[in-house]
Amino acid sequence: MTIKEAQEAVDLWIKEYGVRYFSELTNMTVLTEEVGELAKIMARRYGEQSWKASDHRAADNGREAMADEMADVLWVLLCLANQTGVDLTAELKKNIAKKTQRDALRHIENKKLLV
Repeated sequence: MTIKEAQEAVDLWIKEYGVRYFSELTNMTVLTEEVGELAKIMARRYGEQSWKASDHRAADNGREAMADEMADVLWVLLCLANQTGVDLTAELKKNIAKKTQRDALRHIENKKLLV
C-alpha cells in the first residue's frame, strides 16, 4: 500500500464507518495520546522502566502491542493529512530532499555515531 492509497483507505473508512472526521484539534490530541501509548511500550520494552501489573496486554504481546500503537499513530496522522489537504507522498519526498541537502555530511561526520 502506498501512502496515497493509505490516505484514500482511511478516508473511505471514515466515510463508510466513522460518520465523520473528528475535528482537527481533537485528532491532534488523539495523535498525542497514541504517541504516548507507543512511548509507554517503548520505555518498558527498550528502556529502564518495568511493566506494571496493569500493563498485562502490552507485556504479554510487547511487539504486537507496539506495532498496533504504531499503526494507530499512522492512522491519526493520515486523518490529519486528509483533513488539512496534505499530500503526504509529496511532502515526504520534499522532506527527504530537504534532509539530504541539509544533512549530506552531518551524520557521516558525527563522531558520536561512529562508536
